[in-house]
Amino acid sequence: MSRKHHRIKGAEVSCCVKYFLFGFNIIFWLLGAAFLGIGLWAWAEKGVLSNLSSITDLGGFDPVWLFIVVGGVMFILGFAGCIGALRENTLLLKFFSVFLGLIFFLELTAGILAFVFKDWIKDQLNFFINNNIKAYRDDIDLQNLIDFAQEYWLCCGAHGPDDWNQNIYFNCTDKNPSRERCGVPFSCCVKDPAEDVINTQCGYDIRLQGDLDRQKDIYTKGCVGQFEKWLQDNLIIVAGIFVGIALLQIFGICLAQNLVSDVKAVKASW
Repeated sequence: MSRKHHRIKGAEVSCCVKYFLFGFNIIFWLLGAAFLGIGLWAWAEKGVLSNLSSITDLGGFDPVWLFIVVGGVMFILGFAGCIGALRENTLLLKFFSVFLGLIFFLELTAGILAFVFKDWIKDQLNFFINNNIKAYRDDIDLQNLIDFAQEYWLCCGAHGPDDWNQNIYFNCTDKNPSRERCGVPFSCCVKDPAEDVINTQCGYDIRLQGDLDRQKDIYTKGCVGQFEKWLQDNLIIVAGIFVGIALLQIFGICLAQNLVSDVKAVKASW
């Protein structure tokens, strides 16, 4: 007497696909957990977690948001992919595929729009930098981010050193009592290779000098122009990184869909 349920020969879940997808996502999940942990730790250090209303108090961009959002998305995707692959759960695998596909579509759309609306993107970048210049002293993470950008791209302000006039500590108004009045942050200063210790006061009163005199002490080019130049010089590398990320996303979607098909084929065979 034949058994009521039998398995069709050849219908089986590929162990290679299953455990490769699991390994792929466990790395993704752990990285997401690390990013999320760093973000929450940074907020705890700044007292944000004990006073959540302070999240909206910062006038500029809080770099911690980048860790929280990216880490959160990676954590959720990695978790869904791991459990979905290990337990052969088609619902979680479909969620993983759709979510990853949506992210890929948004990235593709953003890339196309950035190429088409270059001038608008440039205006938004100007606005973003100037807005964060105003909030330079409000958040230590934002301050470190701006200092890093100015030192890396050898620039000062969005268009030049005078952009720092928008900051209450660096502006040149008579009512400004700050010692940093008419100055710029130390990250704007041209570094002396002979100095081992950073001179954090090198930008004091520097904007009281003429344009020609200040050139030997600080960077006079704006960060927007320097960023554009850097992007053009490293276009192949930047494009390669984005293509690599896109291929990883497509690869993850294909693996998940392949596993879903295998699971459905096995279920249909009984």
